[in-house]
Amino acid sequence: MTDARPPLTLYLAAPRGFCAGVDRAIKIVEMALQKWGAPVYVRHEIVHNKFVVDGLREKGAVFVEELDECPDDRPVIFSAHGVPKAVPAEARRREMIFVDATCPLVSKVHVEAERHHAAGLQMVMIGHEGHPEVLGTMGQLPPGEVLLVETVADVAAIEPRDPERLAFITQTTLSVDDTAAIVAALQARFPAIIGPAKEDICYATTNRQAAVKSVAPKIDALLVIGAPNSSNSRRLVEVGRAAGCAYSQLVMRADQIDWRAMDGVRAVGVTAGASAPEVLVNEVIDAFRARFAVDVQIVETAQENVEFKVPRVLREPA
Repeated sequence: MTDARPPLTLYLAAPRGFCAGVDRAIKIVEMALQKWGAPVYVRHEIVHNKFVVDGLREKGAVFVEELDECPDDRPVIFSAHGVPKAVPAEARRREMIFVDATCPLVSKVHVEAERHHAAGLQMVMIGHEGHPEVLGTMGQLPPGEVLLVETVADVAAIEPRDPERLAFITQTTLSVDDTAAIVAALQARFPAIIGPAKEDICYATTNRQAAVKSVAPKIDALLVIGAPNSSNSRRLVEVGRAAGCAYSQLVMRADQIDWRAMDGVRAVGVTAGASAPEVLVNEVIDAFRARFAVDVQIVETAQENVEFKVPRVLREPA
C-alpha cells in the first residue's frame, strides 16, 4: 500500500532546547517544593515557557512579579534571569527564606559590572529594554551607572560622563551578529571602551544560533519552539530569516503551526529555544508525521555537556 502523505524532510537542529541554566532553575523550584512543601513562591516566571511554568504551578509553585506579593513565612525563588540587588536585600530585611536561581552565566555578567564599577568605569549594556535580565543586571549598580543600548543607532545617542572611562557588557541571549555590529559601533565611537574577557552571550544562545544558520540553506520553512517573551527564541527566528529562510516562525506548541503555510514545502527546520522542553519538540514532530511522510535528519553543530550545581541550601536536609 502506497503512502498518500507527501514526503517531507524534517531537519532537527542540535543543540536545541534546555540549556544548563534553565535545567538548573527548574530543578531549584522542584527541590524547593520537595524540601519545604507547597506553596513556594517564584518572583517572575522561573524561565520563559508557559508549558514549564504551568507544570510547576500544578506542583505548588506560585508565580508573582514582585516580592511584596510574597508572604514572609514561605520560601521565594528568584528567576533564572536575575534580579536587582534591592530584591535579595529586601528579602533579608524581611527575614525570608530565598533561593537565587539566577543562571551562573548571568551572574558572571553581574560580577563584571560590579568589578568595572569598582574601578571607576561607567557601564554600557547591550540589551533589550524591560527584559528581566537587563533589569536585573542594571540593578546591580546605582542609577545612572549603566547606559542601555539596543541598536547601532543608540550608540550615537548615549552621553557618558567620561568617554575614556567606559566598559561594556551584554545580555546573554542576544543575536551574535547584531551584537557584533553594536560592539563595533561602540569601539568606533569610544576606542578606549573595555569589553568582557570572555563573551557575555552564553554558549547555549551561540550554539543554537549556529545550528539554525547551518539548517537555514536546506529548508523551506523554520519553526522555532518557544515563548513570545523568550529573548533567545525570538533571536532564533531572526537568525533563520537573516540566514535565508524567509518563513521562520515562533510557535509555542504544535497547535500553533499554520498548516496552510506548509502546503508544497519539502524541507522544514525545527529548533527550540533554551527554555523549551524536548517534549514540545516531539509534539511538533508527531504533528508533521500525521500529515507528511517524514524523514528526520539531525543537523548537529556542537555538543553540550555543561551542568550547573543547585545552591547548597537545597542539598542540605530541611
